[in-house]
Amino acid sequence: MIQAIGLTSSTRKEHPPVVDDVSFDAHAGRVTALLGAPDSGHTTALKLMLELQQGRGITYFRGRPLHRIAHPSREVGVVMGEVPGHPARTVRGQLRMLCAAVGVPVRRADEVLEVVGLVSLRDERLSTLSRGMDRRLGLASALLSDPHTLVLDDPAGGLSPREARWLHGMLRAHAAQGGTVLFTTADPKEAARTADRVVTLDRGRLVADQEAADFARTRLRPRVIVRSPHAARLGALLTREARTTQRSVEVVREEGNRLSVYGSTCADVGEAAFRNGILVHQLADEVGDMGPTSAHPPETREHTPDGEEEPSGQADDSQTRSSCPARTLAESGLSPLPPPIAVRHAPGPLRPLRYELRRSAGVGTGYLTAAVVLITSAVLSVLLARIGHTPQARLLAAWPLELPLPPAALGAGLLGALAFGEEFRHPVLATDRGTVPRRLGLLTAKLLVASAIALLLAVLTVGCDLEMLYLVYGRELTSVPPDWLSMGASWIGLVVGCAWAGVLAAGIFRSTPAGLAAVLAVPIVVVPLVQKVMQGPSVRTAAGFSERLRELVLVQWPFGGGRYLAAGVEVLAQPVGGALTLSLTALLCAYLLTTLRSRVR
Repeated sequence: MIQAIGLTSSTRKEHPPVVDDVSFDAHAGRVTALLGAPDSGHTTALKLMLELQQGRGITYFRGRPLHRIAHPSREVGVVMGEVPGHPARTVRGQLRMLCAAVGVPVRRADEVLEVVGLVSLRDERLSTLSRGMDRRLGLASALLSDPHTLVLDDPAGGLSPREARWLHGMLRAHAAQGGTVLFTTADPKEAARTADRVVTLDRGRLVADQEAADFARTRLRPRVIVRSPHAARLGALLTREARTTQRSVEVVREEGNRLSVYGSTCADVGEAAFRNGILVHQLADEVGDMGPTSAHPPETREHTPDGEEEPSGQADDSQTRSSCPARTLAESGLSPLPPPIAVRHAPGPLRPLRYELRRSAGVGTGYLTAAVVLITSAVLSVLLARIGHTPQARLLAAWPLELPLPPAALGAGLLGALAFGEEFRHPVLATDRGTVPRRLGLLTAKLLVASAIALLLAVLTVGCDLEMLYLVYGRELTSVPPDWLSMGASWIGLVVGCAWAGVLAAGIFRSTPAGLAAVLAVPIVVVPLVQKVMQGPSVRTAAGFSERLRELVLVQWPFGGGRYLAAGVEVLAQPVGGALTLSLTALLCAYLLTTLRSRVR
C-alpha cells in the first residue's frame, strides 16, 4: 500500500504552497483516484511522493520510502506524461533497452508488447506513435519490471473513450492481482466510474477522502443535456413551469446551444419542448459534478474513433465499475497482465554495459556520424596529398594544420558527448528518479563503449585513408613509418581521449553541445597553456625513464614492455597528450564531485 503523510511543497516568496499538508492512503488490491482541477496540485503531490520535487512530508511504499528501496523500478511503475524516448528509436528497441536497465530478461519486452497491444507496431519509431499508442507504451514501460505499485499522472487525458476504457481495464486487472494503483484525474465522472476510492484535492489541500460509491452519491448528481437552436427560450420555459408546479429544477446555460437541466427527466423536458413547438437536437441523461473541483464545465459528449458523438451517460454504481473493466478486457482480446518474472538477474557490472550498448546501437546517429567522419577523412587525405608538404602522420590522420582536431577525433568526441547528452535530452532513466542517475557503473559503461567506438573509428579512419591514397596515388604514400608504434599510440590516445572528454563534459554540464565544446577547448585553450609551461626554462629531463622504472620495481618487462612504456611516456610528453590528460583529470574530478553532491542531497 501507499501511505502519504504530510506532503507539502516548497513555498516561493510569498506564494502559498501548491500542496499543503496532504495525507492519504492507497491500499493494495484497489484503485485510488487523486481528483482535482488542473491547478489543485495533484501532479505536484505525485512528484512529492516519488521524490521528484523537494518539499516536506514522506511517502511509504509498502513500509519503505522510495530512497530506501534498492531498485525503485521493481517496486513502483511510473507513467508521467509522454514516453521520454529518442524519436528515432523503435518501440521494441525502447523496451529492450529498458529491460537491460532494470535487469529483466529481454523476452519481457515481447511479453508486455503483446499485453498492451503493440505487437504490430513494435518496429515503428516513437515519433510516429499517436497519443493513445504512446500511453500504451508508457504503461508497457511501467510494467516491465513487474512492479507492485503503479503511479500514473492523468493517464486517460486526451484519449478516446475506447482507449480510456482499455487503460482503466488494465489498471483494474493490476489491482485485482493484489497490486496498488494510484492515478490522477480532473474528471469526477472518470474517478467515480473507475476507482474504488477517491481522494479530492482543492487548491492544494485535502477536502475529501471517500469510497467511490459515497463520492458518486454526495458529489455527483444526474442532469439532462439538451441541445436546441432555441436554447434560451426553452430554458425560460422550463424555469417558468418549475415555478408553477413548485418543483426544484435548475437550468444552466452552457456553451453554444446547450442546456443542463438538473432535477428533471428526459421525458419531462421533451414533452415541454413538444407542447411549445421547440425544436430539440439532442436530449440525453448524464451525470455532472457539483463539487469544488468543477472549475471547468464538465464535458457532455464523447467522441468515438470514427468521429461520431456518443452520449456519455453511464451508471456510476459499484456494479458498473466492477463489470466494465472485465468487459473491456474481454472485448480487446488481451491478456490481463504480463506473466510475473520468475527469475531476476542479480545486480552485476554488465547490466549498465548492456544498457549502454543497446542505447548506442538503437539509433542511427552513431552510424551516420561514423560515415561522415570516414568520408571526410578520406577526402581530406587525398587533398592534403595533392597539395603536398604534409607529414605522413598528419596525412594518414587527415589532420590539416588549420583544424584544431582531425575529423576522427571530433567524431569520437561528438559520439562521447551524445552518450550522456541524449540521456538528459531524452531521460529514459529519469522517469522514477527525476534526474539521470550519476552512478559510477553507468559512467564506466559509457567510457568503455565510447573507447571501443573511438578505437574502431581510429582504425577505420587510417585504413580508409591508406586505401584512398593507394587508389589515387599508388604505393608512394602508403609505406609504414619507422616510428609507427609511438604514432599509433598517439593517434589512439588522441581519439579515445576526445571521446572520454565528451562523455565526462556532457555528464557534468548535461548537454551535448557542452561536451563537444569541452573537446574543442583542449586544442584551442589547454594546449597553448601546456606549451607555454613546457617551453619555459628547465634544467632537468626525463630521459631514461623506462630504464629507471624497471630498476625500481626489479622486474624485467616481458614482451618488450619497456618499449611500449616509453611510447606511452612520449605521448604524455607531447603538448596535446599532456593537455588532454590534464583535461580528463579535471573533468573526472568534477564529475565525481557532482556525483557526491547529488548523493548527499
